[in-house]
Amino acid sequence: MRVQCREPITTVFTWQVRPGKEDVFEEWTLGVTRSASRFVGNEGVSWLRPEEGHRYHAVLRFSDPERLGAWLTSEERARWHERIDGVATEVSSERQSTTGMETWFDLPGTTVQAPPRWKMALTTFLGAYPFTLLIQWLVTPHTGTWPLPLRAAVFPLILLPTLTFVVMPLLSRLLRRWLYAKR
Repeated sequence: MRVQCREPITTVFTWQVRPGKEDVFEEWTLGVTRSASRFVGNEGVSWLRPEEGHRYHAVLRFSDPERLGAWLTSEERARWHERIDGVATEVSSERQSTTGMETWFDLPGTTVQAPPRWKMALTTFLGAYPFTLLIQWLVTPHTGTWPLPLRAAVFPLILLPTLTFVVMPLLSRLLRRWLYAKR
């Protein structure tokens, strides 16, 4: 029997919103996000709103490509898309999907360049250090009698999902002006 390894997937969608229709589109984003969140395998949607202009980006995360595909081809999603006919258009030529941690900083399908490596390293340190301290303080004392491979597994099992789904998206938003400052 062959075990299939499923890897989470992140897809970035770009939407061109008609001038004057931003409020309608923003309300639509709330509904389609709620709808997608109830879909099996959905791990979250983040919307990046423009500071100027009319291009919005949705960063959609799913547990695996198959479940993402099921959402993308669903009748429910098609109905949501019909609702914004004349309000916004998906720029499908810019849609890209990625797997892995590069999505912490990189926005595939956009012209935004990833921040310099030193900024990525510093931001990752700022996100990881407090949780490393907490793990060392709260968890490590209780695992001292465990076999080394099991003790070693505790740290990444707690830290990596916390960074991927909570801390780094938050830090990337909070520090976006510094991370993506024009060079």
